[in-house]
Amino acid sequence: MRYSLFTLARQALSGHKGWRPAWRDAEPAEAYDIVIVGGGGHGLATAHYLSRNHGITRVAVVEKGWIGGGNAGRNTTIIRSNYGLPGNEAFYEWSMKLWEGLEQELNYNTMVSQRGIVNLYHSDAQRDAYARRGNAMILHGADAEMLDRDAVRRMAPFLDFDNARFPIMGGLLQSRAGTARHDAVVWGYARAASAHGVDIIQNCEVIGFLRDNSGAITGVETTRGPIRAGKVGLAVAGHSSRVAALADIRLPIESHALQAFVSEGLKPTIPGVITFGAGHFYVSQSDKGGLVFGGDIDGYNSYAQRGNLPVVEDVCEGGMALMPMIGRARILRSWGGIVDMTMDGSPIIDRAPVEGLYLNAGWCYGGFKATPASGWCFAHLLATGKPHETAAAFRLDRFASGYLIDEKGAGAQPNLH
Repeated sequence: MRYSLFTLARQALSGHKGWRPAWRDAEPAEAYDIVIVGGGGHGLATAHYLSRNHGITRVAVVEKGWIGGGNAGRNTTIIRSNYGLPGNEAFYEWSMKLWEGLEQELNYNTMVSQRGIVNLYHSDAQRDAYARRGNAMILHGADAEMLDRDAVRRMAPFLDFDNARFPIMGGLLQSRAGTARHDAVVWGYARAASAHGVDIIQNCEVIGFLRDNSGAITGVETTRGPIRAGKVGLAVAGHSSRVAALADIRLPIESHALQAFVSEGLKPTIPGVITFGAGHFYVSQSDKGGLVFGGDIDGYNSYAQRGNLPVVEDVCEGGMALMPMIGRARILRSWGGIVDMTMDGSPIIDRAPVEGLYLNAGWCYGGFKATPASGWCFAHLLATGKPHETAAAFRLDRFASGYLIDEKGAGAQPNLH
């Protein structure tokens, strides 16, 4: 069923009794050409592009819970491509271009809202760093604009410009950035992939891998029985290291909880996405009026999808330092996602060191915004055996060869990226 005004009107006249499920909740078959482990945005986007771009439809997406129940449903929904290093910028700009046409491509309202993002700077050195990043963005075809203090004030007059410790001197603006509806992205990709014949199998946890005599991966062992596959792709976000360990692979990844928060509904206030340059705080406003904000990851490793009060306090302090007006707003709810932090803060899209297994992991803070390009490039790798040109830098062996993509310059300490 194609969604349109005509379809909506026809369903309204029939009492909305003709709507069908958006995707098939399939039973596992004995074998597929490709099995993708992980029914989040990346896994489902990969399945969609495998069928759409490469004509491969004997594909299964296996998910241990319900689709979109992991990190896809536990983030702050920001989309942007404001990176500075060549290995990252070209990839995220490709993702931004895919976001811009996603609703038409999927025939699904993913609520992409290009309301802009501004990264505030608070010192001369930070201004210079943002100017370099903006120039790198423009060289890769992205949009970037340096704003002075007055321009930022016109955009967001409620900010604390004269903060004694962190005065706001200006910002780096990307107008094409913004937000998207996270669960709609999952549902849109699931619907499109299912329409191409992809099997989406929920409540099917992978508990091991099938191997041949040479040790190559030939399928997955699940809680619903074995499933054979020509290739297996992992797209399990914060649980990448745990699932890879089932194939005797130790990834250069640490998993940490990342908390996010939503306030009570307020009148329209925040014009776009604003990030605090003197602390790790970022905020936008949902269509329902709630302020959606987050900060740093927890400082210790964990697979628990819950946070802790010291980080809550730190995030709220960052918000108060940036815009004291939110001090009386009440937090309505919070959640924690698990981010898989690599040693250089950049992702991995590559073959695993075990034949038949492919990796899509290490997304750190950048997983949601990367969803379309991640699926596009992972599908290309699975279908052709070669890395896509925009993801060629995301090799697993860069941690051994030294070709790191350290966007933040923090060194080999994952929790600092």
